[in-house]
Amino acid sequence: MKELELFKKDWKAKESGFPKLNQEALYALIWKRSSSIVKWLYYISIAEFVFWTALSILTKSAEQEEIIQSMRLSTFISVLTVVNYSVLVYFIVLFYKNYKLVSYQSSVKELIQSILKVKKTVSQYVWFNLSMLAVATLGGLIGSILYGPESEAILEMTHQRENTFVFWGIIGLVVVVVIALAIGFLLLFYRLLYGILLKKLKRNYKELVKLEN
Repeated sequence: MKELELFKKDWKAKESGFPKLNQEALYALIWKRSSSIVKWLYYISIAEFVFWTALSILTKSAEQEEIIQSMRLSTFISVLTVVNYSVLVYFIVLFYKNYKLVSYQSSVKELIQSILKVKKTVSQYVWFNLSMLAVATLGGLIGSILYGPESEAILEMTHQRENTFVFWGIIGLVVVVVIALAIGFLLLFYRLLYGILLKKLKRNYKELVKLEN
């Protein structure tokens, strides 16, 4: 009888420990998944950096340089390139730090904060690239209109027309549409590239919040 009572006490002690064990196992699983997602974000940022760098080198030619110089965009492109690559390197370092941060979290609260930080970094990275694309497209279009091969024809058309305001308004609208399309395509690309990973990360975040509560 005494042995049975001891067995019951031992069973109850184990039973009460199950929820804690389940929580710890769930946290370990979420932590592992989150770490893997952030690692992929880091790898993708490097792959993207390498891809755009390789594309820039492979498409570079003497003819292209002449066109850029004729449109008086050499300084603009040089400054834009330095800023772009400097900030991209900064983001790669930031993605690496986020990965390391998530990999060594010891509590649910810390992991929640790290996931929020990762989401914020991705958002900033995407908006920076969209902004750079908008600036580059705008600069290229302005250079093409004012100093490109068709610039003389465009300026001549403005002199021939009575309402130059409407003419430049139409050109301005075309510029806005081109920029919007370029941003739209890049945004769609990022939604496909980062959207899936961020959705998984968001799911992990929600599970962690439930676990914390």
